[in-house]
Amino acid sequence: MSLEFRREAWSRDTNIEVEPSAMVPEDEIFLKRLSRGYLVEKDPNAPPFYREKGNSKFQEKDYTGAAVLYSKGISHSKPNTEDISLCYANRSAALFHLGQYETCLEDITRAQMHGYPERLQPKMILRKAECLVTLGRLQEASQAISDLESDFATKRTLATSSFQILQKNLHHLKKKVQEKESLPETFPPTLAKTFEDMDLKEENEQISRASSSVSLCTDPLKGRCLIATKDILPGELLVKEDAFVSVLNPGERLRHSLGNKWDTRIANGDLYCHRCLKHTLATVPCDGCSYAKYCSQECMQQAWELYHSVECPLGALLLSLGVFCHIALRLTLLTRFEDVGKVTSKLCDEISNSISFPKSKTLIKTLNYNQEENEDNGKVVKTPIPGCDISGKYENNYNAVFNLLPHTENHSPEHKFLCAVSISALCKELEAANLQAFATGLNSSKLKAPVTPQLCADFNIWGVAMLRHMLQLQCNAQAITTIQQTESKESIIANSRQVRLATGIFPVVSLLNHSCSPNTSVSFTSTVATIRAAQRIRKGQEILHCYGPHKSWMGVAERQQKLRSQYYFDCSCPACHTEELRTAAGPRWEAFCCNSCRALMQGDDVLSCDNKSCTESVSRDHLVSQLQDLQHQVGMAQKLLRSGKLEQAIQQLLGCQRDAESFLSPEHTMMGEIEDDLAQAYAALGDWQKSATHLQKSLRVVEARHGPSSVEMGHELFKLAQVLFNGFAVSEALKTIQKAEKVLLVHYGPWSDEIQELQKMRSCLLDLPPIPGGPLGL
Repeated sequence: MSLEFRREAWSRDTNIEVEPSAMVPEDEIFLKRLSRGYLVEKDPNAPPFYREKGNSKFQEKDYTGAAVLYSKGISHSKPNTEDISLCYANRSAALFHLGQYETCLEDITRAQMHGYPERLQPKMILRKAECLVTLGRLQEASQAISDLESDFATKRTLATSSFQILQKNLHHLKKKVQEKESLPETFPPTLAKTFEDMDLKEENEQISRASSSVSLCTDPLKGRCLIATKDILPGELLVKEDAFVSVLNPGERLRHSLGNKWDTRIANGDLYCHRCLKHTLATVPCDGCSYAKYCSQECMQQAWELYHSVECPLGALLLSLGVFCHIALRLTLLTRFEDVGKVTSKLCDEISNSISFPKSKTLIKTLNYNQEENEDNGKVVKTPIPGCDISGKYENNYNAVFNLLPHTENHSPEHKFLCAVSISALCKELEAANLQAFATGLNSSKLKAPVTPQLCADFNIWGVAMLRHMLQLQCNAQAITTIQQTESKESIIANSRQVRLATGIFPVVSLLNHSCSPNTSVSFTSTVATIRAAQRIRKGQEILHCYGPHKSWMGVAERQQKLRSQYYFDCSCPACHTEELRTAAGPRWEAFCCNSCRALMQGDDVLSCDNKSCTESVSRDHLVSQLQDLQHQVGMAQKLLRSGKLEQAIQQLLGCQRDAESFLSPEHTMMGEIEDDLAQAYAALGDWQKSATHLQKSLRVVEARHGPSSVEMGHELFKLAQVLFNGFAVSEALKTIQKAEKVLLVHYGPWSDEIQELQKMRSCLLDLPPIPGGPLGL
């Protein structure tokens, strides 16, 4: 995005000068035009469009797609209108077919609450009765049926055949729901006890949301860090922290063109609550805009009270300015509801000392904290660790967030300029909107410390705070991720991928320093980050987290460059040190091999065989060209696989496999990808033995690259367990389930979806009668 903002007010070093009129009229017009590209207002013409599109998906039996389209219609509808009631009712039908009976009942209630037409009520009440019967709520179901029978007796609006069908099945359904099957244990008793003991039962007295197994220390070079206070076992829960603030990443769906005003694509914003990030197909929209959606009325109300009442009219601008600017605003808004105490006073004092008011400009200086010892009345007083309160406790609060380093001296002038202009534009809109709640909220009874009134009136304190937060985010924002299943209709193998769902601030997680080979694993449930030990950690060792550049994904040079450009430090972790000393052909998952003897090839522009008795050599450019051709061929095979042309896909992949073996290392990533695709194709054909064989080859590649205890290994073992389960290879399936469970428990704990699925597979297999040899013969 190139904005023609004036830059003559820009100064050097760590000072930022922003003129009140930093944006010329042309800039404001451009920003408004950019904002108009985001459709966030309710459009009364959209609900019928989305309802029609949803009906088409429903007829195709794509009930998930239908539910999302009905949700889009709901988000554009005004409350208490026929449009919103019809969309809720239609969505309840889609949810019923998806087996989401409780949510279906909620939508039926919403449809009625918003004035669902009387003429259509009987059909929806029948659906309600079926849900209640399926859920075992027989008394409520009987009452619903009785009410309908009475209604039909007087109005005769619907043929009684529907009731006859329902009554015919009623006895069967009642019997079915009354036969409560006892749920199998979700994991083995021995493992269960181990992992139950690893919850945060003994919370750290020094650090909130952290285990008593860690302590907060400072290092002259690294700053704050977490150190193990005892030996820590793999899988032990170290931190379980809710985000202080989070903002859902909007994705690609919002910007529209004149030819495509209403978007029918599915994005994360359609599937996750914008406050708590819970996955849902039954979103509840904001009454004022079409963008914000929530998992419940309660979440919607909480968001409105905390921040969305201010954000709602600024939706298009916030989407134009980006997620970081949105987080900066939300962080500042949340201070109205926190006991900020001395932090607010300190902020006001520092602003008073660091902001000058010349005739034509406002000077905003970087706010820095002295971490050294200082003298007070002749006595040496040790400054507490930044972010801690007066008693030395570090908590998940605004004090901790405020003390995250902004690294202003390291940011480029261009980045600082755009941050300053973004905040300037936002403050201008806040003032123009005359948002009284934003200013008067500072004097709320929920605040324990008053704020200087004159600063609040001019938004100076908020502008400085938002600018500080925006500068903090490059080094301190945490990607909130989720695992999404990507299996195709042709295959039962549940492929999964990690996607970025939101961006958040986690004050405690931010205490962890980086390693390219970390000793922890992080996962997310909604807005809660969970950090577990990924390996044994000795007492006194530092607790380390990966900021993104991991040794399994990048070479040392690329990792160093990314860490230096984003986080402003040179990594000296053991993984980087070891790789710098290594003179091999690079990581085996990127290595080429000799076509003659299969030994690894080494070198720069010209690669020579590592086998001294072999004289083979080849240019790197030639091998790279070969790899690109292979990747193209594999891509074509994947298209065939997705379109259901399985036999053609298999022939294409087998050819790719032969080509790959001639010049790639056996552990090369492309080798694993080909084996994984072959496993999917054979699984779709029901040839479980061949599928398992190819998955086992893929496993070896994953293990070589990521390690035997990695989360990637756990996901691959989970896929192999699915194949062996479907092939009734009982013995091998049980062994693989145990291996997958052992790995995934360390990374996700006992309550993850994959662990639950593994336990269901185990229970089914143990209940089967013996099958001599097993069909797979494995």
